[in-house]
Amino acid sequence: MRHILKIHRSLQGRIPDTDHGFAIESFDPTKDKQLWLDLNNLIFAHHPDQGNWTMQDVENRMAESWFDADGFFLAVENRQLVGSCWTKIHRELVNKAPVGELYVVGTHPDHHGHGIARAVSIKALNYLVDKGIKDAMLYVDADNEKALNLYKSLGFN
Repeated sequence: MRHILKIHRSLQGRIPDTDHGFAIESFDPTKDKQLWLDLNNLIFAHHPDQGNWTMQDVENRMAESWFDADGFFLAVENRQLVGSCWTKIHRELVNKAPVGELYVVGTHPDHHGHGIARAVSIKALNYLVDKGIKDAMLYVDADNEKALNLYKSLGFN
């Protein structure tokens, strides 16, 4: 049985970033949709929810009120998309301040261990801080040890 965790962290200020050797760009819907979709489906090929998306899945999410291309980050190395972090800001919460979510985070399987997920996650968290968001959350499979270790090292619990 699948067990999903919802983990949180407070955002008190910007998180220091390190030089990582690749570019981080904001998503451009006019040119990045198919590239990101292909990467997403590769990364999450065996994931029950995130794998096997279609272009319609991407476009449906882009049509949501929470979609903001400026909060969707792509890691690019040698003109190749190697990772991403898509944020979502939940503004519809009743009697609560908006909460930022790291919605989809992933790294190309050939580039694991190079700090890509960390770098795009830091970029995303700093974006949320710049938007005035005070709390962040994400969902992660309880058995995804690599992801949990990354998120814990970034202050999630």
